Amino acid sequence: MSLIHALVAKGQTILAEHQQAGKRDFSQATQTILSKIPPNDSKLTYVWEQYLFHYVSEGGYTYLVMADDSVGRKMPFAFLSELQRKACFNSAPSSSTQDDLPAYGLQGSFGPVMSSLMHTYNTAPPVDELARAQSELNQVKDIMVQNVEQILSRGERIELLVDKTDAMAGQATAFRRGARSVRRQMWWKNKKVLGISLIVALILIWMLAAEFCGAGLNKCGLGQT
Repeated sequence: MSLIHALVAKGQTILAEHQQAGKRDFSQATQTILSKIPPNDSKLTYVWEQYLFHYVSEGGYTYLVMADDSVGRKMPFAFLSELQRKACFNSAPSSSTQDDLPAYGLQGSFGPVMSSLMHTYNTAPPVDELARAQSELNQVKDIMVQNVEQILSRGERIELLVDKTDAMAGQATAFRRGARSVRRQMWWKNKKVLGISLIVALILIWMLAAEFCGAGLNKCGLGQT
């Protein structure tokens, strides 16, 4: 079981985040998820590949955690519930200050808290928090399942390539340019070889003729006008 990536955001602005070391970059994935979250308070799970994106959105703030699908929902939502409570104690002192926070404005103060909390839940999640999360999930289970099914039925399943498409397109373009450059180089090389071969052949013919007719080809009458 593993929680991989967590963040706290105001709208689509990430205030703090933490990701397990050694994992691939999921920044584009999480940014796309944030753009899908409605403005109203909600709890939901998005599915992408073998990963689940669980989030709690409340009061304009979004608490999101990405986990392996084998983790299920209880542990990630227990993590989000505690993350939400801790964020209230570690955010800016006033709501006006909070609204003015720039991107990653809480990274220095809340990033370490998030890292420690993720480590705790990946190693030994608190039993009481898991029980509380299960109770809360039982109350919203039908809504969550219904929302996910509606998204899937409309063909809006999240498809994130995480830069793979751009990278492949760039590689293909570079390959085509390289292929054209090689073809041009080979064409000119062939022309040069052909030209040199022709010159060498003419010189050999002249040298052979000069053996019998002299350097000016006078003896064979070829140099006479």
